[in-house]
Amino acid sequence: MHSPETVLGFDFGIKRVGVAMGNTMIGQATPLAVIQSTVNDARFAEIKALIDKWGPTKLVVGLPFHPDGAEHEMTARCRKFANQLNGRFNLPVVLVDERYSSVMIQAKRGEIIDDRAAAIILQQYFDEYVPH
Repeated sequence: MHSPETVLGFDFGIKRVGVAMGNTMIGQATPLAVIQSTVNDARFAEIKALIDKWGPTKLVVGLPFHPDGAEHEMTARCRKFANQLNGRFNLPVVLVDERYSSVMIQAKRGEIIDDRAAAIILQQYFDEYVPH
């Protein structure tokens, strides 16, 4: 049996980054924070504070695709964000197909749901990649 690992999940967006956390023992993702900063240094300072607080051993980033699986501009931006996370924090980063994550959330217009989207992405990681 592996010891439980804390994992942070990210729903990357140009305006906001949703963050969720969970651990591999219970395999349950929980919305954690929405980072509102659009400036890279400030954004990564907030992420560093979360990493320092929660001590994750792995990071998960949602990777968006068109419904047919084709990549688009945000796919490349999310890959770049994942590479920056890995480079800045020296933690393994797993990319998870997030094509259907936002569809699963019933949001009111203007409601900020990025942390819940991150939780769905992280939950998908637990369900698909972590042995139960």
